[in-house]
Amino acid sequence: MSADTQTTVDPAEVAKFEAMAAEWWDPTGKFKPLHMMNPVRLDYITNQIAAEFGRDLVEIKPFKGLRILDIGCGGGLLSEPMARLGAEVVGADAAAGNIPVAQVHAEQMGLDIDYRHTTAEALADAGEQFDVILNMEVVEHVADPLAYLTACRKLLKPGGLMIASTINRNPKSFMVAIVGAEHVMRWLPKGTHEWSKFITPDELADLIAKAGLTEVDRKGMVFNPLGWSWSISDRDLTVNYAMASVKPKA
Repeated sequence: MSADTQTTVDPAEVAKFEAMAAEWWDPTGKFKPLHMMNPVRLDYITNQIAAEFGRDLVEIKPFKGLRILDIGCGGGLLSEPMARLGAEVVGADAAAGNIPVAQVHAEQMGLDIDYRHTTAEALADAGEQFDVILNMEVVEHVADPLAYLTACRKLLKPGGLMIASTINRNPKSFMVAIVGAEHVMRWLPKGTHEWSKFITPDELADLIAKAGLTEVDRKGMVFNPLGWSWSISDRDLTVNYAMASVKPKA
């Protein structure tokens, strides 16, 4: 990465996740919430990609021929399923400690994934292009969301798809994502999230539009404490939610 390359990476945020890197694949460790949410995230992601690119998820390798960037890949919880579905996957993370964890696990699973310690801005400067960008639980951690999303738009091929997920900003999200997840359940270390950095769905839609992308879908991801399970909701976007957008073909 050149010294003059602009970046929206927040060093304090990177340091937090780097410290947790070795626990990525422990379903009972610091990333327990992601392991619990992952089936629902994958369901949303795979259906959006299949719909946008006309793929049949019944096929063995439905995403063959698609190049996918998993930005903020962490230990590879999403990169690995995308590779299994046939995609060419680049996993990028600004936290250097995450990359060897992801590389070792992918090798153990017999998967060929291109993991890199880099940023969206550096990839854009290098002229990289992707059919799909997975931008999950990242935008609330960057220093400049608009600049970051603009870099993501540059990384998409015309007609490309970006799927972003983040956390809404309201009293309920404060109680659930910070008080509940960090202080009561202790699913995450205290200080993992800053409520002031959370982004409402309308704010994210506005940022996506300003970055040059067109929103095509938004859904909530809802945790049911009684059933101890996650589900996708058309209506409830009060805490966790995902948004799909496309880069115009013209």
